[in-house]
Formats: sequence, C-alpha cells, structure tokens
Amino acid sequence: MPDRALLACRALDAVPLLLGAHLAAASPEGVVVVRITEVEAYQGVEDPGSHAFRGLSRRNAVMFGPPGHLYAYRHLGIHTCVNVVCGPDGEAAAVLLRAGEIVEGRDLAWRRRSGRGMVRTDVDLARGPARLTVALGLGPEADGADVLDPAGRVTLRVPATPAPSSAVRSGPRVGVSGEGGDGRLFPWRFWLDGEPTVSAYRRAAPRRRAGGAQLAGAPDCAHEPEE
Repeated sequence: MPDRALLACRALDAVPLLLGAHLAAASPEGVVVVRITEVEAYQGVEDPGSHAFRGLSRRNAVMFGPPGHLYAYRHLGIHTCVNVVCGPDGEAAAVLLRAGEIVEGRDLAWRRRSGRGMVRTDVDLARGPARLTVALGLGPEADGADVLDPAGRVTLRVPATPAPSSAVRSGPRVGVSGEGGDGRLFPWRFWLDGEPTVSAYRRAAPRRRAGGAQLAGAPDCAHEPEE
C-alpha cells in the first residue's frame, strides 16, 4: 500500500506508479484484482481535457481533495469510469484507469461482463475503462473511495519499482475533443508496451449544437467507454 505522499504529485508523475499497479475490489460475491496496463493523465485547471478545467464543482469535488481517492463518474449516463486522484490536497489532478489484466477473480469478472454485454476472451475483460469497472463491480458509489485504506472495499498496491520509461508508450487521449485531445500538445495516454489488454485508440466525435452546428474546440472529457 503506497504512502499517500507518494501520490501527492502531478498526474504525469503518478503514471509510472500506476502502470502495473494492482487495484482490488471486494464484494459479497468475491474479490477481483486488475493489474493496470493503460492510463490517461488529467491535470486539473491546467488541462483543457480535464473535468476540473473550469474549476471546482459538485461533480468533480473529489479531484480537489487529498490524493489516493477514486474519482468515479458516469459517462453518457451509462458507463462508470474511475480515476485515481493525485496531487496535493486542493489541486485537482487525476489518472484515468483505462485498461488492465484480471489477475484474480477471473470467473467473477466473466460473470459480470457477460451479464452486461459480449465478451470473447480474457484479454477483453477489462480492456477499456467501462469494461474495467464492470469487471471490478464498481459504480458511481465508488466516488471518493480511499484506495489507500487497507480496510477499504477498493485498495491499490503499486509496484515496488515504478514502470521504466523504456517500457511505457504514449499517445493522444481517447475521446477527448478540442485542444485537450490534441496528441501533439497532450500525448497523455500511457500504456505498457506489448500488453494485449491495452484498448484501441479512437478519436473524439465532434460535438454539435441543436440544428447541426459543430462545436469547435469544446473540451468534453468524453472518454470512449469501449463497452
């Protein structure tokens, strides 16, 4: 279990700690553990792709709190995505958990995923942020969960040695429109090289106003759920 101070850093600096980390979720059905293989970094008010870009709101309040908590939200009112909050208390930053490998509780993960949609192989069980939360049994109620509390339902264990830069690849974030989705400015999606569980890249679909006018450059944090 990492010390909270270890995550009191910028989102980009938290990435090597979280790639290869194990996130475990316990429930009356059992325990499922995912080894994280893909993430995205979001740096609060400095980042036009972040939910916190325009400041504190009721929705994003957890991002402005102490590190080591989950920021969970509904995407499109259907899918839950989870982020690990990092940075000092009061400075919003978080890392979206995009994909991973089920290393414990595979049968339970299969039952959950099969009940929500098609799943073909073990590789697909947590390959995408919505699939990951379904496999773990996490919903919006996970918002604010302290993953550094050893007695908590959801717990995080980071590798003894952070992922080396030689093993990490990066590119544009998935489903983020506007400036925040520009891979030249924000190549802030990171994954472990060679991992089959890493999700496919998809660009953001342009948002349109009523009547069909396109909204140019409007950040919406529309992470593709890949469900």
